[in-house]
Amino acid sequence: MSNIMNYPVENQIIKKNSSKDRRKRVQKIGISVLFFSLIISAVFLFVIVVFISLQGVKVLSLEFITSMPKKSMTAGGILPAILGTFYLALGSVLFALPLGVLSGIYLNEYAQDNVILRILKTGINNLAGVPSIVFGLFGLAVFVKFFGFGVSILSGSLTLGIMILPVIISTTVEALKTVPDSFREAAYGIGATKWQTIKGIVLPAALPGILTGVVLAIGRAAGETAPILFTAATFFSKKLPGSILSPVQALPYHIYALMTEGTYPDKQVPIAYGSALVLLILVLGMNLVAIIIRIRQRKKRLW
Repeated sequence: MSNIMNYPVENQIIKKNSSKDRRKRVQKIGISVLFFSLIISAVFLFVIVVFISLQGVKVLSLEFITSMPKKSMTAGGILPAILGTFYLALGSVLFALPLGVLSGIYLNEYAQDNVILRILKTGINNLAGVPSIVFGLFGLAVFVKFFGFGVSILSGSLTLGIMILPVIISTTVEALKTVPDSFREAAYGIGATKWQTIKGIVLPAALPGILTGVVLAIGRAAGETAPILFTAATFFSKKLPGSILSPVQALPYHIYALMTEGTYPDKQVPIAYGSALVLLILVLGMNLVAIIIRIRQRKKRLW
């Protein structure tokens, strides 16, 4: 009689354990899929880096980095392309950094949680996923044609700035969220205003996260080809740009042009690989700087 009464309880325990085992199996399968995806991605990345390094190191030298191109880019170096990439990345950050940080502060510290805010956040997230060629066409229509800046450093910088703006806004918002509310409450407790609290307490505490996002955004701006295709880049120039309204050579477009439009592939393809290696070193170097900043600031953080 007692065994009959305990049977439903035992049955429930067996079902519960069976369900628990099934969830564990599903979890193990999911983790295994994620692990193999990571391995495959890492292998492809490693192969790409090694291939470009082996091809590019054949032409890489100090003269290649510091000299002007010669003989219709079949000889010489890539100094204008390196400087052009630097100008465009710097210009984009000068435009996007203040706008992005101020927008992030407003969204996290001042804006009320309502429909308009949710629409704004959705728009920012969607903007971050727009293909870069769309930004290039936007820059062509607005900055090159409408404002009359022409194909220039200014047009390219503004286009790249708009492209990395969502990244800086999102990074700023996430960095501000990591600052504990107790910091704000302590500042209010000693009589500080909201802006004084943000400027003196919250923003310095969130600065490492913001800087990390900015460095990653610079890396993306330096490596993009499509946004500068119609707005800033020129295939070949015998001299360095004289002003922000001059067109400029840039490493991403330089590589694209040599591989697709070059008429002497036997001489220009090796130069393209050398340019790709320099660009790879620049982008990876920026990412390394971001990692170092994050590690150093984490060690200094006392909360």
